[in-house]
Amino acid sequence: MEVTCLLLLALIPFHCQGQGVYAPAQAQIVHAGQACVVKEDNISERVYTIREGDTLVLQCLVTGHPRPQVRWTKTAGSASDKFQETSVFNETLRIERIARTQGGRYYCKAENGVGVPAIKSIRVDVQYLDEPVLTVHQTVSDVRGNFYQEKTVFLRCTVNSNPPARFIWKRGSDTLSHSQDNGVDIYEPLYTQGETKVLKLKNLRPQDYASYTCQVSVRNVCGIPDKAVTFRLTNTTAPPALKLSVNETLVVNPGENVTVQCLLTGGDPLPQLQWSHGPGPLPLGALAQGGTLSIPSVQARDSGYYNCTATNNVGNPAKKTVNLLVRSMKNATFQITPDVIKESENIQLGQDLKLSCHVDAVPQEKVTYQWFKNGKPARMSKRLLLTRNDPELPAVTSSLELIDLHFSDYGTYLCVASFPGAPVPDLSVEVNISSETVPPTISVPKGRAVVTVREGSPAELQCEVRGKPRPPVLWSRVDKDAALLPSGLTLEETSDGKLRLERVSRDMSGTYRCQTARYNGFNVRPREAQVQLNVQFPPEVEPGSQDVRQALGRPVLLRCSLLRGSPQRISSAVWRFKGQLLPPPPAVPVAAEAPDHSELRLDAVTRDSSGSYECSVSNDVGSAACLFQVSAKAYSPEFYFDTPNPTRSHKLSKNYSYVLQWTQREPDAVDPLLNYRLSVRQLNQQNAMVKAIPVRHVEKGQLLEYILTDLRVPHSYEVRLTPYTTFGAGDTASRIIHYTEPINSPNLSDNTCHFEDEKICGYTQDLTDNFDWTRQNALTQNPKRSPNTGPPTDISGTPEGYYMFIETSRPRELGDRARLVSPLYNASAKFYCVSFFYHMYGKHIGSLNLLVRSRNRGALDTHAWSLSGNKGNVWQQAHVPINPSGPFQIIFEGVRGSGYLGDIAIDDVTLKKGECPRKQMDPNKVVVMPGSGAPWQPRPQLWGPVAIFLLALQR
Repeated sequence: MEVTCLLLLALIPFHCQGQGVYAPAQAQIVHAGQACVVKEDNISERVYTIREGDTLVLQCLVTGHPRPQVRWTKTAGSASDKFQETSVFNETLRIERIARTQGGRYYCKAENGVGVPAIKSIRVDVQYLDEPVLTVHQTVSDVRGNFYQEKTVFLRCTVNSNPPARFIWKRGSDTLSHSQDNGVDIYEPLYTQGETKVLKLKNLRPQDYASYTCQVSVRNVCGIPDKAVTFRLTNTTAPPALKLSVNETLVVNPGENVTVQCLLTGGDPLPQLQWSHGPGPLPLGALAQGGTLSIPSVQARDSGYYNCTATNNVGNPAKKTVNLLVRSMKNATFQITPDVIKESENIQLGQDLKLSCHVDAVPQEKVTYQWFKNGKPARMSKRLLLTRNDPELPAVTSSLELIDLHFSDYGTYLCVASFPGAPVPDLSVEVNISSETVPPTISVPKGRAVVTVREGSPAELQCEVRGKPRPPVLWSRVDKDAALLPSGLTLEETSDGKLRLERVSRDMSGTYRCQTARYNGFNVRPREAQVQLNVQFPPEVEPGSQDVRQALGRPVLLRCSLLRGSPQRISSAVWRFKGQLLPPPPAVPVAAEAPDHSELRLDAVTRDSSGSYECSVSNDVGSAACLFQVSAKAYSPEFYFDTPNPTRSHKLSKNYSYVLQWTQREPDAVDPLLNYRLSVRQLNQQNAMVKAIPVRHVEKGQLLEYILTDLRVPHSYEVRLTPYTTFGAGDTASRIIHYTEPINSPNLSDNTCHFEDEKICGYTQDLTDNFDWTRQNALTQNPKRSPNTGPPTDISGTPEGYYMFIETSRPRELGDRARLVSPLYNASAKFYCVSFFYHMYGKHIGSLNLLVRSRNRGALDTHAWSLSGNKGNVWQQAHVPINPSGPFQIIFEGVRGSGYLGDIAIDDVTLKKGECPRKQMDPNKVVVMPGSGAPWQPRPQLWGPVAIFLLALQR
């Protein structure tokens, strides 16, 4: 058990740097998921290639102060597609089981309020290969001049893929090509969806009757295997043919059981049959079994087109359609049309009159109409005419025309619609013609032209219709930008002239139109009126919540403003402090008719006047509140996350130190800062070390720094920092610091990277290579990895020790390169020595190169060292002298050899000032791995017994 006192921090003196460190956001996108490859294409855009179904992980690495906020957005794969509004506010974007439709350009936007936002993008290319589809087509042409028939067969193979697929045609096991067989032709047709290749068999020969295979491949990109489809061509191969057991139009009565059979009359191979319904799916309870479709107890809603389709991939699919009509009638209506020639809108003796009757029926043309007058069948004469299809009325409408209306024509007329011989109830409509039959008028009742209700309440809009008969009233909205009624319809019918609205909302406010219908009444110009609906709602105010900071003794003005509301005015405003009612503020001047804000002035901020203020604003409908938190306490510190190499390790102990940096947010807003209270607690521990850090004259943008020492490797710590003024404690900021292997510039002492930390000493993967180096140890190795290549452990021989290696198994190819790039070093000496251990074991070993990238005049890579071929199952050390002329980086480049037994590894990379040892190979530095026949030695220890003991504890 660890002793608690060992966890306490040794806090060394505090100091600050007087420089403004606020900086705009910078961003870089890196990948951490199952990418196949990340590369630059020919127009210099980054392309992330991933297999469909894998996990996409993109990270947006940001710098800038204050810490930038990150937002991910996406555009679709083509410019014509709309921008995807879905956003992810996180530095890491993760998509499980990515689909092809999720490919496209992804944008990382980082902003921190300083300067312009940083926007980076990467195009995600999702790779996939669907199952190919093979169809067969043929043409038969009679060439009479030569008295023979030529039959040409086309085998069409189609597949959807990314990248474009490569096609291989085979007859049996033999690959077909133009050059080997004059009887075949392989080409790509124009204007086809997906990727298509056609195999043309010209003038079919006996040997052409065989099995054909279309094999498609994307060349194993992302490990996607090839796929294939096979078809056997015979002299009986034929497209499908169908016939139906019923007529193409089938009329049935409701409640009947319907059975339709779709019979195959041809096709080889045997076609597959499928039933479908349009519109919508098959009715509930319908059973499609083979070519038989059964619908029990059919109803009117089951009417529609039923399609039987037969496919066998030969020729075009065969299709037969049944139009099922279930007899039904609904919506019986009538119309009274005065004399059209005389443009009359009233019924007058001596003028013509037309009575019309219509029902919505299936099938519409089978409806019959009968007219009755005063209970007796209407008798046709020269003055009483019956028409069925009036071009001015809906189809299949029955009209009774009364020529030269007489007093004796007054009476009650009844129209009866029926399906003769069908068990469908008749529908009828009655209309009375007399001197009292007059066209309608419409008006709004007195006091109902403007309806005012509160949001959430019901509302009733009313229009009164007079006339005989009274037609229905049709409601609509007048507002062009709100054409739909609350019901979602553009037009709503009411029989009593009242439009009832439940739980009205503010967007329902506006003008509504009521008008008479031209059916079930006079067929004349509609009469209309308008009703205004005003929906009152509580006020909306700003600010909803505001943090007000001010130095002690200074005045503060609090203002609560009305944004919107109905009515748009403040009827009352009440201020409270810590829940207690305050005296009303000074009245608004009389000249201001409708105040839109309320103000409260504090003459001086004190400890007693600090706290929560609430302004409750009312507009007689409801109220809303502005909340103000007034205080003189300091804002929170802003931790600085871009400290270069903040971790510093100590070789003679298991401790490390950490450079903690921060700025103070708006230090001039309150009284001068006196000190900070620093609290440091090891995670998963209760005890914390607390320390007061005095400061003077802290300015905005000034970078403050404190070095935390005696932190235990590899533990993480929570750091809490609180500013103090004469008012007292301010807002606290907290962060977690983690141990990472330090990244130091070369110095005279040993600077070795063992790759034990995930940060790998600041090394990064090159974005322009073909694949990446991998960090692993004996515990994280793939148990199915290739044998006889690669090291079993790192140079130390312990299973926990990490190293970097290149995996050369598929999909890697000959010549593929992986580059590992060091941090940027500032050259402070003429000569440097790069020392490292390498392991190159396997019969397919390629090359390991060391390059130096000079940064004094652009980026220039030069070869410093190279080694190729199998060097045995041993770790060996190399010393490479370099003399950079300016800032530089070192690059380890692994090149894949001729096969998968070519894994290369490196470990313990050291960079020193000065020349390399004259003896380039120290026998004590050669480590032969277990099982190779030579003695095994652990990593050489150069730091003395104490360091060896601490290293053992750390391991």
